[in-house]
Amino acid sequence: MSTPKKTNAMRLLDAAQIPYTVRTYAFDETDLSGVHAADAIGMAHEAVFKTLVARGDKTGFAVFCIPVAESLNLKKAAKASGNKAVELLHVKELLPTTGYIRGGCSPVGMKKKFPTFFDETAMLFDEIAVSAGQRGEQLLVQPDALVAFTDAVYTDLTG
Repeated sequence: MSTPKKTNAMRLLDAAQIPYTVRTYAFDETDLSGVHAADAIGMAHEAVFKTLVARGDKTGFAVFCIPVAESLNLKKAAKASGNKAVELLHVKELLPTTGYIRGGCSPVGMKKKFPTFFDETAMLFDEIAVSAGQRGEQLLVQPDALVAFTDAVYTDLTG
């Protein structure tokens, strides 16, 4: 099996000397869910984080990383990001805004640096998975290192 091509997210973590492991899996165009990704790489749903992008009414775009089986609480997301309200980006806006497509959006290496928030449950794990920046690849990385690298904040984002 050939070595996966380095994604922008991998190159950025390499440059910052942040260790990570890549897990690849066969993805299905009909199921781009994070739950499918977690099952495919054999990790608990609570330790695999999906990356959601929202637009706030005051501060503009923000990035929220939450466990794949959870839903983003928009009120908590708004409060965390200094907004009265946030709405998730429409899928057609994702690529031009972030450089990533649905099912392959990583908190690392977006076109611009946006305020980023990780659900506080990420702290419970020695290693979490996030998208490597393309479908079928996940990065396993230490959460504190990832949060520091993305200038993110831990906060309660679900429930």
